[in-house]
Amino acid sequence: MSSSIEMGQIVGGGPAIMNLAELLATRLLVQGNSGSGKSHLLRRLLEQTGNLVQQAIIDPEGDFVSLAEAYSHLVIDAAEHTEAALQAAGERMRVHRASVVLNLEGLDADLQMRRAAAFLGGMFDVPRAHWYPVLVIVDEAQLFAPASAGEVSDEARRASLGAMTNLMCRGRKRGLAGVIATQRLAKLAKNVAAEASNFLMGRTFLDIDMARAADLLGMERRQAEAFRDLQRGNFVALGPAISRRPMTIRVGDVHTESRSAGPVLAPFSPPTEQVADLILAPLPEPELIARPRRTAPPPPDLLTQLASHGETLSDAESRPEDPIDPAERRQQLAALLREVLDEDDGGFRPPASLYQDFLVRCRIAGLGREALDMRSFRRALATARSGTTPEAAETPEWQEAEAIASTLPEDMQPVFLTLARAALDGKTCPPDRDIARIYGTHSTGRARRMLGWLEEQNIIVLRLDGAGRRRAAIIGPGWETLPGDPGL
Repeated sequence: MSSSIEMGQIVGGGPAIMNLAELLATRLLVQGNSGSGKSHLLRRLLEQTGNLVQQAIIDPEGDFVSLAEAYSHLVIDAAEHTEAALQAAGERMRVHRASVVLNLEGLDADLQMRRAAAFLGGMFDVPRAHWYPVLVIVDEAQLFAPASAGEVSDEARRASLGAMTNLMCRGRKRGLAGVIATQRLAKLAKNVAAEASNFLMGRTFLDIDMARAADLLGMERRQAEAFRDLQRGNFVALGPAISRRPMTIRVGDVHTESRSAGPVLAPFSPPTEQVADLILAPLPEPELIARPRRTAPPPPDLLTQLASHGETLSDAESRPEDPIDPAERRQQLAALLREVLDEDDGGFRPPASLYQDFLVRCRIAGLGREALDMRSFRRALATARSGTTPEAAETPEWQEAEAIASTLPEDMQPVFLTLARAALDGKTCPPDRDIARIYGTHSTGRARRMLGWLEEQNIIVLRLDGAGRRRAAIIGPGWETLPGDPGL
């Protein structure tokens, strides 16, 4: 099977040929201002390789969903799925070798970054047996790998930037070939852009972007002005998959159309009616809701404030204390926390989201608005994920286990406490699948890496017997699980 595709024509020469096998090994960066033909280039690349290699498209604007009709891509609407479901979809699309368009249209920037990171993480963590070649197209890559912090949360930015870094830096061995496209090189994280060996640079006007493009192509600074003169659809190409020397190519035609093509110039016909009557017409009655202006009452004088404060203190002293027994209260809190975790995606939601759900349930149960602070909630969450009951949590052995766990990162505490619980109860060592679920992932490979990290930190010791069953011993107390099958 030929691995060469035609991207268009060399300006002043023959056809512009791209070596697909080389592209899969060396990755591609596309840059061009809005209107330079960047999306047209990506569509040409996708159409030319649609029947040659599996594809995954991160589509923030819904531009590429039209490929589904012509090339049988599965379109996943990210707004209709949780992050856990998208992570599982990323794994399954590689297992079943299906081309996918992840449509992020309609989501705000924070959700786009979180859900793209979940999908890319699922593709990255798939077992070695499914490391087939995949062309991963990320449009508007500066949204998912920003060079600096923006208005999105730090958690979403770290997750998205980590997923993009894995794609470009470590994805090659896993069969992932990143093709990232951006409007602004200056806004794209340098460690992500630097991993590409092939470049297609389109029309650019800002000095900082032209300078970076010239540096990547090995051109002199005085030659950077040429990027301003490029026609729409023309790109300067360089890289082992395209050309060993910079050359200008014109991208060829495409067969599918984008849903969000730019505006088309048409004859302008102003309205014949009175414009003022159309634009300044009174609103319908239901929309004119009278909002009475509230005036604040005058503040009471100082003597009145002192008197009311004294009455409040007297009422507080005479009010009986909370009749709920502390042990019963702890049991109620543990039961509410278990309800939160037992929901469909409870094991894969971030602690901040679980905390908000937990507080709402506490208010409904009459336990107050602040039943637990965030730090106490994280400790209780780690205990709940380990399967420990409130009664067992009061034992000296468990207090010792929690003391050891407090020295670990918060995301590793549930894993360690699960192993400690199994050892104290005389149960078998949990399999990789259960370890992954407790950590909040579907990847068994990540679960094995976590166990290896705990062993490197001299927290646990893992041993395999002749049948391949695994034991886990806690260093210090000496507790040890029974042998269990890690792949069960």
